Amino acid sequence: MTDRRDGKNLTHGIVQDLGTAIVTGVYSDKRPFPTESELCEQYQVSRPVLREAVKMLTSKGLLAARPRRGTWVQSEAQWNLLDPDILGWILERKFSTRLLQEFTQVRAAIEPAAAALAAQVTEPAQLRPITLALERMRAAERGKDDPLESDIAFHVAILQATNNRFYAQFTDLIATALRFSIRATNRYKGVRQASIPDHKAVADAIIAQRPQAAAKAMSALIQEVLDLTAAAQTRPAAPRTKAPAKPAAARSAARSAPRNKR
Repeated sequence: MTDRRDGKNLTHGIVQDLGTAIVTGVYSDKRPFPTESELCEQYQVSRPVLREAVKMLTSKGLLAARPRRGTWVQSEAQWNLLDPDILGWILERKFSTRLLQEFTQVRAAIEPAAAALAAQVTEPAQLRPITLALERMRAAERGKDDPLESDIAFHVAILQATNNRFYAQFTDLIATALRFSIRATNRYKGVRQASIPDHKAVADAIIAQRPQAAAKAMSALIQEVLDLTAAAQTRPAAPRTKAPAKPAAARSAARSAPRNKR
């Protein structure tokens, strides 16, 4: 079988489909992963295309393979949770406040230090994306930009302004998780978008080359998220309300009314 379709896009589609299936439990240690021939038939692709998709899933820690044993799903402890694809699939599986809290704790270790490092950058060209992202947030407040995308752009711009290739590696991960985190925290607060003054405090400190102030302002942003997620975890579920009982006269009329024959 030969594939005349775009092999790269086709492989990516299979990875997304199988990755989601693994994370959501369609395939697990109790639900064996299909054989190569079964998957080739299912997706109508050649073996090389399928093997490339399986190789990518294996590199993410979702699958393992051995000669004469085949391919199987690994336990969640083996998954690369820092992989943006896996994080996105997990968050889509079932939104978890606990998972959001764990990720925010990681942000608290990364982003304040990144803001402090960005404040030591002297090139205006490297700081310009931060101010542009803040301008986008203001535009979003007026309905002229997307609140979610502009907020993500702000945090990504700070990571990129560090001039540190390792911080830059976190941009995809941060962006993926923030798509879920921002929606959740804004819902907890009952607002449409994040506080512009709080973000401006971070930007102002970075532009003024005040590392400690930048770190402190970013820590305050992230601490608010931690406080909101902690409160959400302890918040009791809303009690179910029962439908009001019908008056006695209505119940009597209902009993005496003729029933439709089926």
